[in-house]
Amino acid sequence: MRIAVLAVGRMRAPLDALCADYGRRLPWPVTVREVAESRPLGTGERIGREAELLRKALPKKATVIALDERGAMPSSTEFAARIGAWQDRGVETLAFLIGGADGLEPAFRDTADFVLAFGRMTWPHLMTRLLLFEQLYRASTILSGHPYHRA
Repeated sequence: MRIAVLAVGRMRAPLDALCADYGRRLPWPVTVREVAESRPLGTGERIGREAELLRKALPKKATVIALDERGAMPSSTEFAARIGAWQDRGVETLAFLIGGADGLEPAFRDTADFVLAFGRMTWPHLMTRLLLFEQLYRASTILSGHPYHRA
């Protein structure tokens, strides 16, 4: 299985180093694809354009997980179990979508196979990426029986 992280915005230090550190520890190959709309657009138009860029970046046949505050809030062990189930079913690629400052276009978010929230609080999209990498690492340790997760 592969992991693809498709995100609006460019990661900067020091968060990029932390994401890279967690990414190196993962048992799955990870690719990060960053997209950005640089034209000055209104909010609705910009969200639509970001969704278009993310759609184009999606790997074929990927299982799509959208990160959004309206999503399910599984525990870390439940998240690991879901990843393990996808892996056991032979899913080739898990594609995680992270929108920009105004989130994902609702119609695009609603086409995802799963919508995931890291709580109801609003997180900056760059910090969301770091949280995702940490939870992917935590899931991999739960699945392998490593003692990193202490719950």
